[in-house]
Amino acid sequence: MIVRPPQHWFLSLFNWRGSVLPNIVSRLSLNLLVSISAVILLPYYDSLGLHLTTAPFSLVGIAIAIFLGFRTNTSYARFNEARCLWGMLLIVTRSISRQVRSILNDNADGRLVAQFLIAFSWSLNHQLRGTDSRNDLERLLPEPYLSDVLSSPLRTNRILLLLGEWLGQKYRAGQITDILYADIDKNLNEMAHIQGACERISNTPIPYAYGLILRRTVYLFCTILPFAFVDDLRYLTPMISVFISYTFLSLEYVAEEIEEPFGTAPNDLALDAMCTTIEINQMEMNGIQPLPAFMVPDKNYKLT
Repeated sequence: MIVRPPQHWFLSLFNWRGSVLPNIVSRLSLNLLVSISAVILLPYYDSLGLHLTTAPFSLVGIAIAIFLGFRTNTSYARFNEARCLWGMLLIVTRSISRQVRSILNDNADGRLVAQFLIAFSWSLNHQLRGTDSRNDLERLLPEPYLSDVLSSPLRTNRILLLLGEWLGQKYRAGQITDILYADIDKNLNEMAHIQGACERISNTPIPYAYGLILRRTVYLFCTILPFAFVDDLRYLTPMISVFISYTFLSLEYVAEEIEEPFGTAPNDLALDAMCTTIEINQMEMNGIQPLPAFMVPDKNYKLT
């Protein structure tokens, strides 16, 4: 996720870091070469029988803009849902830790639950990004829970199961009441819902055929566009054509990037930072020191 400090609107127009421009500059260069070729070939249009007008391009451009807007809205809806889910995870983990601390008043139980909750968030992070969670789990979970989780093919689900088993043991021992058991179990169910919803977003991409046909149409449109403009714009064709191409290509790229919000691209969610926030909250609520530092953006304003 790109996090930049506030700056003047005019200066923000020239931002390079955090912009999609570095990722599409090669595509814009291709459009620039086509535009220059169209200007060079202009004297030969009559002999070649080329007479393109802007009318059909206006109609196609409107259609592309509508479908591109729909694609961008769909991608942002996935991104926003993912961010809301992780925000809810922070709320639920706080609630569980508060309930355990205020009712049981046992430091050992509070710290064990905190370890489970922190491990759950980091394990879900690694699961969604397709990375190995071993290092984080080894520093967070004590034995014999660590071996149990590491031996499971579904580590995040196993941690949630261990939390449920701990809750059941306390209930059977008479340490918590029926009402408190139901309240904590409701929060555990909410964690399961968050995990399942994140897995749904991660495992269900936008239909490939829809993205492919839109990409093909945008690239073909931007490639042919200079030949329709060159009769009227002449030597201004490269500048106008590149500007219009930038609008379409940048929207297409942003939609492609944020449709998978759990990755490590510049505009994806900062899962590491959110997991660190959950870890700090849990450690502070249970008196565990020292607290880790909050994550800050790097020199490129990227927060992972």
